[in-house]
Amino acid sequence: MGCGNGALAGKLLNEGFNVYGIDASTSGIDIARRMHGEDRFFLVDIAHKTLPEAIRSYKFDAVISTEVIEHIYSPKSYMQFCRNILEDSQGILILSTPYHGYLKNLALALSGHLDSHFTALWEGGHIKFFSSKTIRKLFEANGFNCLGIYGAGRIPYLWKSMVVVGKFQPA
Repeated sequence: MGCGNGALAGKLLNEGFNVYGIDASTSGIDIARRMHGEDRFFLVDIAHKTLPEAIRSYKFDAVISTEVIEHIYSPKSYMQFCRNILEDSQGILILSTPYHGYLKNLALALSGHLDSHFTALWEGGHIKFFSSKTIRKLFEANGFNCLGIYGAGRIPYLWKSMVVVGKFQPA
């Protein structure tokens, strides 16, 4: 979900995984289709909460979404869409999002970089900011058992991003 130009999906395809991508960016989907095949990438606004007809009946074992959730107005709707995709397989959700832990935010504030970090003047930029505590709550409130949260990039507790893995748990 949020495959952009298909770079990650292409790497997974090259490793033998059966991958399909969706994104709201026309230019991203055009690039992904040119690079990796017309039948694997679809222009989708996730606000509609449905997969394209061509893949709607497929059973997915995993949803991978990198650096998307922070751009979504309703993280709850996003998580419900992921849950709907994974219900039949009881699969896993792997997502990454910028890390906003307390120590990192304090360091940014003390260094005078907090305003530029939160990108308040960036049109279409980040609108949600997650710490490991808030992303865990979001996962658990939407039927996912949070299996792990891993820092990525930079040094511990000042990470650039976090990678979160959760398994869908039916009620």
